[in-house]
Amino acid sequence: MGEIMLEKETKGASWKAVWDKNGGILIAGACLVLIGLAWSLERSGQGALSIVLFVLAYAAGGYRKAWEGLTTLVKEKDLDVDLLMVVAAIGAASIGYWLDGAVLIFIFCLSGALEDYSMEKTNQDIAAILKYRPEEAVRLKDGSEERVKASELQKGDLVLVRPGERIPCDGTIVEGSSAVDQATITGEAIPVDKTLNDSVFAGTMNGQGALRVLVDKGSEDTLLSRIIHMVQEAKNELPPSQLFVERFEGIYAKSVVGLALLLMILPPYLFNWTWEATIYRAMIFLVVASPCALVSSIMPAVLSGISNAARKGVLFKGGVHLEQIGNVGTVVFDKTGTLTEGRPKVTDVLPAPGLTEVELLRLAASLEQLSRHPIARAVVDRAEAQGLTLEPAAAMQAVTGMGVSGLVNGKACRLGKRGLVLEAVLNEAPLSVAEALEREGKTVVFVEIEGRYAGILAVQDTLRPNAAEAVRQLQALHKRVVMLTGDARPTAEAIAGQAGIEEIYAEMLPDGKLEVIRRLTAKYGKVAMVGDGVNDAPALAASSVGIAMGAAGSDVALETANVVLMTDDISKIPFAISLGSRTGRVVKQNITFALAVILLLVVSNFAGGINLPLGVVSHEGSTLAVILSGLRLLR
Repeated sequence: MGEIMLEKETKGASWKAVWDKNGGILIAGACLVLIGLAWSLERSGQGALSIVLFVLAYAAGGYRKAWEGLTTLVKEKDLDVDLLMVVAAIGAASIGYWLDGAVLIFIFCLSGALEDYSMEKTNQDIAAILKYRPEEAVRLKDGSEERVKASELQKGDLVLVRPGERIPCDGTIVEGSSAVDQATITGEAIPVDKTLNDSVFAGTMNGQGALRVLVDKGSEDTLLSRIIHMVQEAKNELPPSQLFVERFEGIYAKSVVGLALLLMILPPYLFNWTWEATIYRAMIFLVVASPCALVSSIMPAVLSGISNAARKGVLFKGGVHLEQIGNVGTVVFDKTGTLTEGRPKVTDVLPAPGLTEVELLRLAASLEQLSRHPIARAVVDRAEAQGLTLEPAAAMQAVTGMGVSGLVNGKACRLGKRGLVLEAVLNEAPLSVAEALEREGKTVVFVEIEGRYAGILAVQDTLRPNAAEAVRQLQALHKRVVMLTGDARPTAEAIAGQAGIEEIYAEMLPDGKLEVIRRLTAKYGKVAMVGDGVNDAPALAASSVGIAMGAAGSDVALETANVVLMTDDISKIPFAISLGSRTGRVVKQNITFALAVILLLVVSNFAGGINLPLGVVSHEGSTLAVILSGLRLLR
C-alpha cells in the first residue's frame, strides 16, 4: 500500500514539474485547438456552437492575462498591457469579430508562454548552482560519527568526507589527501590535489581519498552560499533601463486607453465613419499601440547575458552591473593576489663559491621549515618541489621584519635582509647582483653560515599566467589600464612592466586607493576596480563596477564587489566588458525596433491599411522578435 501511495506521489510530483515548465505552452495549444474547431463550425453554419467554443478559447488563453491585468488595476491602480490585450479581444468579439479577437488571445497567450520559457532558459545555467548545495554531513564527535544536516555545521566542527562524496563545508584538511573536483566553485576542469592544511569548499566533489576537514565557516557563510545569494540578487535586481520602461509602461498604457476612447467617439463625427468601423479601428489601435515588445526588449537580453557570463565563471550581482561594465573606460587592478598569484616564489638561487644551488636551497629551507612567513613558505616549497631532504634545525628565532636565525645541523645560520647578516658577510656578497635583483622588484634574502657568506635567494610574487594577455585584450578594447598597489615603486614597476601596464600608483594605503578611484572617475568616466583583499574594499565600493576574485578574495571584497570572477581568471574581464557592451547594443536595437513597429502599425491603422489579425500578428510578432533577439546573448 505504501509503495502505491509513493508511486502516486511521485507521478503527481512529475506531472506538477511538467505543468510548471510547460503549462503556458499547453494552454496556448488548447486555445489554438478550440479556435480551430470554432472556425470550422462557423464555416459549416453552426454559429451558436462556434461562439461557445470561441468563448472557451477566450477563457483558456486569456484568463491568466486578464487576472494579472485586473490584479494590477485593483491593487496598484494601474493599467498594463495584459488588460489592454484582453479588452481589445473582448471589444472585437462585441462587434462580431470573434475569430479576430480569438487570434489576438492565442498569439498573446503564445507570446507570454514563449517569454516565460525564454526567461526560464536564461536562468537554467545560474539556477544549476543550487543543486550543488550539500544536504548532509558526517560529523565526528567524541570518536563517533553522526550524520547531520549540512546546515547545522558550525565553525570548529570536524567532518569526515568519504571518497566520492560532496564536501559539505568550507574548511581545512587536517587528515588525508585527495583530488578534489572544484569545477562547481572555481570552474577548473581538472581536479586539484589537496592535502594537509589545504582549503576545500562546500559543494565540491571529493575524489578517491578520505578526508577529515575542520569547518572554517558556518553553512550560511560558505563560498557556495554566497554564490547562491549573489545569484538570487542578480535575478531580482532590475537594471535602470528596465525600471524606466516599467515606469513608462504605466503612463503609456493610460495614454493608449485615452486615445482609444477618443478614437471610439470622434471619427463618426469628424470623418463620417460607421460606428462598427470606428470600434474596430479602436480595437486595432489598442493592440498595435500596446508596448509589449518595448517591455520585452530588455530583461530577456540582460538575463541571457548574465546566464552566459555565469557559464564562464563570471557572476554579475544584477543586470545594472552588466549594463555598467559595458560603459567602463578604465580598468584598475590591485597588484597582489589580483595581477599576481599572491604567493611569493623563489625566482633565483645564487650560491657562494664552493656551494651548489642544491646545498644553498637545502640550508635555507632547513632553517625556514618551522616558520609560517610567506617568504619562508616559498623557500620550503621550492625545496620540496625539487625533492630535497631537509636537515634538522633548532634554536630558531625570528627577527621581526628582518629574517630568522638558528642552528642547522649544529651550525649557526642566518637568513634575511642585509640588515640582519654580519658586515663581513656583506663584504663577500655580490651587492651589485643583489641591487639588480631589487630593481627587478624582487625581495633579496642573504644567507650566512658560521659567519660566512653562503649565497643569495631572490623571491617574488609572480604574475598570473593570463595577466599580460588580459591587459593586452583590454588595451585592444581601448580601455585605460591602471595598477594600484601598496608595494614599493620598484616592485610595482617590475610587475607592471611584465603585465604591460604603464600607469602605476605605488605605496597606496586603502584611503589612497579610494582617492585614486575618485580622481580617475572624475577625469575619465566609469571605472572598474579589480581586487581581492580587505584593503581593496573601499576602492571596490567607490568604483562604477567592483570586480572581486572569487576563490582568493576576502569575504569583504566578495560582499562589496558587483561582479565576481569565480575562477580568479582575470582574462574573463575583457569578455565581461565585451558582453556588457554587446548587451547594451542588443537592448538599443530591440527598443528601436519595437518603437518603429508600433509607429508603423499605428499609422497603418489610421490609414485603414491593416485588419485586426494582421495587427495582432505584426504586434505580437515584434514581441517574439525582441525576445529571440535577446536570447542571442546566450551564445
